[in-house]
Amino acid sequence: VQLQESGPGLVSPSGTLSLTCSVSGTSVTTNYYFWSWIRQSPGKGLEWMGAISYSGNTYISPFLKGRFTISRDNALNPAYLQMDSLKAEDTAGYFCAALGVFGDYAPCILREEYDYWGQGTQVTVSS
Repeated sequence: VQLQESGPGLVSPSGTLSLTCSVSGTSVTTNYYFWSWIRQSPGKGLEWMGAISYSGNTYISPFLKGRFTISRDNALNPAYLQMDSLKAEDTAGYFCAALGVFGDYAPCILREEYDYWGQGTQVTVSS
């Protein structure tokens, strides 16, 4: 299984960020995987942003609600991230990751807990 993030490297302040996580070797509808977006800003730890489940349920960080949307395309097998009203502090490396969960889902920021982790894509918010 491989995950590959892609998107623009540079976004203007107040603009919209759209990222794609391309998945190969499995499907985003495979039981019981949850597909997460996680970011890491310079000098800071990992921040869980949100996740979408194999059944399509979404989970969004309360700190990002209203600005962040996660979705997927079952036919083409990617997961998407969209974030609006970007600020300089949104500059970070963005990662997608997959976690198999049997039971209730809870946000996870421990990289070693994830079954699969992408290489990440750097996003800089600047004019």
